[in-house]
Amino acid sequence: MTPTSETVTVSSGLVWPWLLAVLLLAVLAGAAWAWRTRRASSDEAHWVAHTERLDEVPEVRRAVRDYQVLRWAGVGTLVVAVASAAVLAARPVDRQVKSERFGTRDIVLCLDVSGSMVPFDSAIVETFSELVESFSGERIALSVFNSTSRTVFPLTDDYALVQEELEIAVEALRFDLEAFDPSDPMTWRGLDEMLQFVEGTQGVPAQGSLIGDGLASCALLFDEQETDRSRSIILATDNDPFGEPVYTLPQAVDLVASRDVVLYGLYGGDESLRGSAQNEEFSTAIEDADGMSWFAEDPAAVRSVIDDVTAQQAVALDEEPQHLLTDRPQPWFALLVVGVLGLLLWRWRVRE
Repeated sequence: MTPTSETVTVSSGLVWPWLLAVLLLAVLAGAAWAWRTRRASSDEAHWVAHTERLDEVPEVRRAVRDYQVLRWAGVGTLVVAVASAAVLAARPVDRQVKSERFGTRDIVLCLDVSGSMVPFDSAIVETFSELVESFSGERIALSVFNSTSRTVFPLTDDYALVQEELEIAVEALRFDLEAFDPSDPMTWRGLDEMLQFVEGTQGVPAQGSLIGDGLASCALLFDEQETDRSRSIILATDNDPFGEPVYTLPQAVDLVASRDVVLYGLYGGDESLRGSAQNEEFSTAIEDADGMSWFAEDPAAVRSVIDDVTAQQAVALDEEPQHLLTDRPQPWFALLVVGVLGLLLWRWRVRE
């Protein structure tokens, strides 16, 4: 499955913070012991006679001042080196917590490619192609039907393949059947592409637009029935069958509902069918199965379908969060190097 989203939380810290505290306490204890030892040594110092005016000599005063500066510089350098070493020993890291959500939404685009629906199918597929660009994790399939069905591509999240096939479908379905005149070669452009695309959908002679059979074929495209997935069919048809189908539309809708598939309908065809018995049967059958329907020529219809699918029919699986540690020795390692070099320089300067 492809992740639909990924949440990454980044924080900085130490793997062993207790070690830093132990080391710093040890250093402080060592410093206190050194200070007490030095003070005891000062109490045992032997005074030399006739040296009370030495601090008035400019050279002596300069030497004492330089020594004090060097001493405090040495203390500062030592603090930097020790603190850097202690932090490095405690192992500074960046912590990343990745939480991925895997989409489990399946969508089948089910198109009636009979002559009356081709003009609507092109616009529907084109809009659907645009919406695919915003998908992440959804599996998509395309099936077309007339008297028989053809699966253009099965459920897949290979969006490169999906976009390629949808572009082919858009171009093929743009052919203007109403303007086609067999005696005028100028109207033939695109005919071969359209015939090639609908090939395999006219397998029953003298019959066409068998909506129930086409919808039933789309319902059978859903695999992984044992998994908890969201399943939707977007059906585009004028519900104007010609012939004797195996499934009526209500029977096919019942089959869809029995497989826990949500049905969305886009009603197309000639305007004379608006409000007709076919239109009423289409809308009633879908809405009785808790689906939704629109008119296919509505420019916002497909987007409304997808908005509803993505908003209400999403199922996601939370994976166990992944905890990643990345060592971040900088800038502490650089400070340690500077501190050690500073101590070496300080020791050389004090001796000089």
